[in-house]
This record gives sequence, structure tokens and C-alpha cells, in this order.
Amino acid sequence: MEAPKGKYAWTATVGEKGQIVIPKQARELFGINPGDTLILLGDEASGIAIPPKAAFNEWYSRVFAEKRENEG
Repeated sequence: MEAPKGKYAWTATVGEKGQIVIPKQARELFGINPGDTLILLGDEASGIAIPPKAAFNEWYSRVFAEKRENEG
């Protein structure tokens, strides 16, 4: 079965310390480098999502821009 364009699926194994290794193809695709900090979003019904950095940066900017607008 072929994945739809732009859609991907990978597997990762959780080690004894709870660490996972992000597959190389995923790291390259999303520009994840050693030392980067990632945010994990969790939903008990849907699971865990790790959004790309660009999506997090956009969300972060919007949240704090709205806070500044409401304060000023």
C-alpha cells in the first residue's frame, strides 16, 4: 500500500530509559538536529504527536503576540 503524497509513518523503539530514536528520514525531512528541543503533544484518545518546529514556532508566536495585544 502506498502512502498519500506528503504522508509518512515510521516506527521507533523505546529504550530502557524511555528514549526513542527518530528515524533518519524523519529527522532529515523535518530538519531535526542533535540538541534540538521537541514538543510532544498528547491526547489519551488519539496518541502522541510531535509537530514540526515550524508549526511550533508559528503557534508560539501567535500565543505570545495575542498576550502582548491583550496587555497593551
